[in-house]
Amino acid sequence: MKYYEQLLKMGCFSRDELCTLTGNYDTAGTLLKNYQKKGYVQQVRRNLYVAINLADKQPVVSKFRVAGRITPSSYVSHHAAFEYYGCANQASYQVEVSSETPFAPFSFDGNAYAYFAARIKDGVTTGRDGVRATDMERAVLDGIHDFEKVMGLEELLRCLELVPTVCEDKLLSYLAAYNKQMLYQKTGYILRHFRRGYNLSEDFFSECAAHIGKSTRYLSGKADGVYNSEWRLVVPADLMKITSKGADSDADV
Repeated sequence: MKYYEQLLKMGCFSRDELCTLTGNYDTAGTLLKNYQKKGYVQQVRRNLYVAINLADKQPVVSKFRVAGRITPSSYVSHHAAFEYYGCANQASYQVEVSSETPFAPFSFDGNAYAYFAARIKDGVTTGRDGVRATDMERAVLDGIHDFEKVMGLEELLRCLELVPTVCEDKLLSYLAAYNKQMLYQKTGYILRHFRRGYNLSEDFFSECAAHIGKSTRYLSGKADGVYNSEWRLVVPADLMKITSKGADSDADV
């Protein structure tokens, strides 16, 4: 157990990092095989390992720490980011991971890690716990952009209810980086219902409206619904009635 204490501090590590610790590539390989056999470490995927707490036989790092180590550019995103910040309505065994480098989906310790292309580079932070994740504003926009792929519309709205506040300047900055008319439309429509709780100004919605173009789109890709003239969106009828906190009851459908 010569290196076990150091591995506990590292938590999640690659073979290269272990080589730095041992000073020799072959020694690192032998150590990995020995420690895996004894249950001191587990392999997450190729060239990624976690240290195991001998008391409960569980990894010493969270699924969020693992997500941030899958590739050099990977980070927690989408519904997993809401969950990381304590704003998810439902716990999920899928961990959404954005990365500039693609990786094949895999499972580890009961969680399925799903790859999402990193569409923009803004809004990624590293917390004191070492977790790389999108900030709340980026999580909101990623959630709106990909809710049909990830969590569904109702779960998105319930997550948004749990978000305490957002910075509209960051939202506008990330929207500009995305540069998608559809996202301006959907963001303007959805966040209009949370404007009081989030303290969003009319200037924010005016800026969103300035980028929506003239096309009519469907909020959730379904043919039925009602037309919202402000955002040129067809939306499910009574959609916002599923929310109970933070939504603006005066907003139009």
